Amino acid sequence: MTTTGEAHTEVPPPGAGPWWWGRVRSAVLDVSLAVVSALECGGEGVRFARDAGVPEAAGVIFGLLAGSVLVLRRRWPIAVVLVSIAVMPAQMGFLMGIVGLYTLAASELPRRIIASLAGMSFVGMLIVTYVWVRQGVARGSLTFGEWVVPLASLTTALGVTAPPLLLGLYVGARRRLMESLRERADSLERELQLLAERAEERAEWARGEERTRIAREMHDVVAHRVSLMVVHAAALQAVARKDPEKVVRNAALVGDMGRQALTELREMLGVLRSGGVHEDRPRGAVVPLAAVGAAVAAAADREQGGGDEGAAEGPCLSELDELIGQSAAAGMVVDLSVEGESRSYAPEIEQTAFRVVQEALTNVHKHAAGAKTHVRLAHRVSEIAMQVENEPPPELSSASAARLPSGGNGLVGMKERVVALGGVFVSGPTDAGGFRVSAVIPAA
Repeated sequence: MTTTGEAHTEVPPPGAGPWWWGRVRSAVLDVSLAVVSALECGGEGVRFARDAGVPEAAGVIFGLLAGSVLVLRRRWPIAVVLVSIAVMPAQMGFLMGIVGLYTLAASELPRRIIASLAGMSFVGMLIVTYVWVRQGVARGSLTFGEWVVPLASLTTALGVTAPPLLLGLYVGARRRLMESLRERADSLERELQLLAERAEERAEWARGEERTRIAREMHDVVAHRVSLMVVHAAALQAVARKDPEKVVRNAALVGDMGRQALTELREMLGVLRSGGVHEDRPRGAVVPLAAVGAAVAAAADREQGGGDEGAAEGPCLSELDELIGQSAAAGMVVDLSVEGESRSYAPEIEQTAFRVVQEALTNVHKHAAGAKTHVRLAHRVSEIAMQVENEPPPELSSASAARLPSGGNGLVGMKERVVALGGVFVSGPTDAGGFRVSAVIPAA
């Protein structure tokens, strides 16, 4: 878009205005200027016809045609300036010359073309003015001295060419600056929109990661206890009539595990339902997944601490004996071997190693009840390795009636935990018919 009177050398999009005009008011302005210029040149054509000895009608028609060229100033400013220079010796087209120079200077044409045409217009006006003043002095109609002729010629030429040229250059530079600022604003808006889209993508990715973490924590916290409960319940059915004392002990274990599992589930679901970690949150507001993940992680931390407030750092490798003891109490034969010198690791490394062993034992309860299991832990210089391998399960086992369901997420969760710390996770059946889970985690 251009301001009133500005030049524009590019054709606007169709429908924005008639022909090459960007707006209707621009067309009205140019047509009005062309009419005034045609009337001026037509009136001056009478004197030109008398001086040239041609019919006055021919001079008027010539002046009307020459002056009407001003209507093309936005489309072809060079043509308008050349016509004004051509009719300058006939002492007509002054308005056309001034407006044409302004339009030319405000256009996007190269500066050398603008300077060349402006110089031609200045020289032409200087010569025409000099001849006109000289003739006036010679005829006696002007009583100035000879020294006034060059001064009047130079002053008139500068007065006719310099102001429109400078004004056009200023308007053109201002328009280009505004267009540049508009383009920068549009570019900034596009960048902000792109950043917003990327931020939304990152937020969606973070929400997905948080959902996965919540699901993994809930699986690790609850699945192990529930699996042991089901195994104990199956054992109760097998020895209900043979060993009443063992039934009492197993029933007590099942009750304790069930209460712990229910407590943890109640805490997790309470956060999911009401956002307990944000008591000041308005009713019906959405609970952030980060808050849910924090509550789930806290429940996972308390799993191995019996509900102590001090057990807030999560399970660690020192609790493997207790974990294996729970599986042994459920009737599993577990052999634990440790290689290397035990040392402490970062909390996330110890928690991941613990979860791998825990989930592997849970899978043995589910899929190989009664099978002997070997748990190996190796402390190396720059890494910690763990392996859980079970032998083929016996064909008949009192625990085989448990029929534990499997969602297929245990191995996936273990691999995600290990890979997230830059480790390697491998799982698969053994040649002897058992199953092996192996993981190596960098110590740093």
